[in-house]
Amino acid sequence: MPAVIAENDVSKWSDKTGARYHFPKQYRPVLSEGMEVLYYKGKMKNKAFSDQRLSANPHYFGVARVGKIYADKDSTKGDLFADIEDFKPFEFAVPNKIDGEYLEPIPQKLKNNYWRRSAREIDQAVFDRICSHAVLKTQLDDGSSPIDGAQEFETRVTGIEGKKVAYYGVRYERNPKLRLQAIKIHGLRCNACEFDFEKAYGEHAKGFIHVHHVKPISEYEEDQVVDPATDMITLCANCHAVVHKKPNQLLSVEQLKGILSGRWVFDNLT
Repeated sequence: MPAVIAENDVSKWSDKTGARYHFPKQYRPVLSEGMEVLYYKGKMKNKAFSDQRLSANPHYFGVARVGKIYADKDSTKGDLFADIEDFKPFEFAVPNKIDGEYLEPIPQKLKNNYWRRSAREIDQAVFDRICSHAVLKTQLDDGSSPIDGAQEFETRVTGIEGKKVAYYGVRYERNPKLRLQAIKIHGLRCNACEFDFEKAYGEHAKGFIHVHHVKPISEYEEDQVVDPATDMITLCANCHAVVHKKPNQLLSVEQLKGILSGRWVFDNLT
């Protein structure tokens, strides 16, 4: 069974986020080696910690796995340590309550003190429900954060993009995981003119590039499988703008390369 572990802004416990969890023996039955856990913070009480949190309100901020559990040799009360492995922080806070309902169901017998428990056992369905609202924060292979980072790299992925999302109109949901995979496959150099942002602008522009959808995402009628190897390509800002210059006349990357090389003339270019 998974669990939730709470971490306070100020604590007497020797916690280290994503590396070590220090807890009293009463929670030993809740935590076991190899189990998945969600990290949780309660309501912020001191504004001095605002820059160290994803939200001032109660929220979940990461997921991990419990490694080795062992005794705190300096404790006279039987306190324990748990090594934390595979910690993945969230890009955004996942609130503990959505649409007026807590993501963790509160047992009636614990109604008055449930949120005071620093380790809480939950079932797999609750764990999955909370994770479904999360976007994982990711680093590129060189350790730098992506421009619009979210999910982690995999060896090769396809995914869904183009889901219509209601707000004050319609926007099209993009999957950041696919953007990162496209960069991994196609590189950070423009695939039309070979412009390199880092080479031109230095460290400030390291990791920056536009990712172009071969088929405009706005043309998707519904959720659609997108393969970053064939359906996406990396372009510099100039080439990306030129590709989309005429809304009803999208250029292919090959056509753009032809224009740049002077070997191809597009009839309606002027």
